[in-house]
Amino acid sequence: MMELPVAFKGAPGSPYTRKMMALMRYRHIPYRYLVGDAADKAGLPKPAVELLPTFYLPNAQGALEAVTDSTPLIRRLEREVAGRSALPPEPVLQFVDALLEDFADEWVTKAMFHYRWKFAPDMDKAGDILPTQYVGVCADDAVLSAAKAHFSQRQIGRLAVVGSNAQTAEMIEASYVRLVDLLDAHLRVQPFLMGQRPGASDFALYGQLSQLAHFDPTSMALTLQRSRRVFAWVGLVEDLSGLEPHSSDWASVEGLAPTLLALLQELAQGYVPVLLANARALALGEKQLRVALPAGLWQQGVVSYQAKCLRWLRAQYAAMDAADQVRAGQMLQAAGIADLVEAAL
Repeated sequence: MMELPVAFKGAPGSPYTRKMMALMRYRHIPYRYLVGDAADKAGLPKPAVELLPTFYLPNAQGALEAVTDSTPLIRRLEREVAGRSALPPEPVLQFVDALLEDFADEWVTKAMFHYRWKFAPDMDKAGDILPTQYVGVCADDAVLSAAKAHFSQRQIGRLAVVGSNAQTAEMIEASYVRLVDLLDAHLRVQPFLMGQRPGASDFALYGQLSQLAHFDPTSMALTLQRSRRVFAWVGLVEDLSGLEPHSSDWASVEGLAPTLLALLQELAQGYVPVLLANARALALGEKQLRVALPAGLWQQGVVSYQAKCLRWLRAQYAAMDAADQVRAGQMLQAAGIADLVEAAL
């Protein structure tokens, strides 16, 4: 079992760091937040792949190891720290929550990266601020300028990795506008995706919007122009430690808000077809995926991690009993994304 407070390394500009920090605040899980090179100075272990956030947790032998990936981390925290759950107890709703969590983590992040490293004002701000948070505010200007140049060049070079290119740019931007509008409509009827209390999907979406709505100039202005509700929601979800959730606060599967079903329909516009095309391309050993979306042809390099995400979602669906699979399947069918669990790969 993990010791409290939980130690983890992160950065303010990381949407996944913000996702996990907000979740732990809500769940009243004590933590030690390590920034810059604090983890290295403390002699903490390094992960196989440097990703943020990095948690330092005991393995099966009790030795500390560096653990990344917010989705399984949330599930481990649920198993090992009781109270104030962020996972709905009802299997079908828990599946919907997991699906929307992955949508935020793997699709909305495309917009986050695109806006940050495609537009000049956003590149300039991110290049100034994000490396400074790592190097340290006491560093001299020459060091900070060098850090800005190195960091910006590396991140701009990764645009293609997340799928931002000349062919997909307009689709990414249109997808983000639709998301803001859909979330605005939903927030008119209930305060969280999962009802009157937040699920993992709320924290995942908050993580991406903490950057898109509250940091990067172009997407921040767009968000505020289209929805004061969405802009305000991000600030509220940052710290829900004072919210007192009740079991009756979860949405019911039979009574899901039409606005949430509309959000699920948005997944058919890009997230689900790209997720499936990625898995097929990977299975064939191809380096690129190509898929026709309603808005046009999407093309990008394959991402092996996202094939794992699809397997997790399908495994969660398969683990439900027959009656719950029928209910979940009907919902996916109504949203136009039944291929997520039905399509052959």
